[in-house]
Amino acid sequence: QETGNNEVQFMHLDLASLRSVRAFSSTFLRQEPQLHILINNAGVSAGGTTEDGFSLPFQVNHLGHFLLTQLLLERLRSCAPSRVVIVASSAHCAGRLRPESLGRPPSGLFSTFQDYCDSKLANVLHARELATREQGTQVTCYAVHPGFVNTSLFRHAPLWLKPLLLPLAWLLFLDASEGAQVVLDCATQEGLEPLSGRYFTDCGPRLPWPAGR
Repeated sequence: QETGNNEVQFMHLDLASLRSVRAFSSTFLRQEPQLHILINNAGVSAGGTTEDGFSLPFQVNHLGHFLLTQLLLERLRSCAPSRVVIVASSAHCAGRLRPESLGRPPSGLFSTFQDYCDSKLANVLHARELATREQGTQVTCYAVHPGFVNTSLFRHAPLWLKPLLLPLAWLLFLDASEGAQVVLDCATQEGLEPLSGRYFTDCGPRLPWPAGR
């Protein structure tokens, strides 16, 4: 009703539950014959563990979307040319992925923030690997840093920290429509196919992590 577009449909999906991801994918594939654009966008920064035993940020920001993409991949191929856009973050530069503890909350004073950074590094790597595997299928993939956007990212921040973070967000961060622009560009702009797997900011394709890392 708010959009005025009768073609918009709501389907429930809880990324913190792999069971919900599978149920959503089954429903979508049964009801919708076409899929040309998949935008994976989540930015949770909170402590906790999911029903599947993974840390909340890592599952919501990465694992849930990874499974969703895999379950919908054959439909994306059959509807090609199609695109997958993964909303990452420049915070991925501080990410550290350790196979032996993947998906478990890191230790330390800033463990929640580190978990967020790790999940966003996983986003960037997912985009690069998916692009490599889908060469020749006309399914392309892009990782995107939308900028620092004033959303509800800090809703789980400690109470003592919110008086500092929230004014900064209102003063310095982009609003949601501004932050969405580079995401929409990667989803719709013509001629990006040769750049599949790359990391984008509002200034265009960039090297994802500092040189020499």
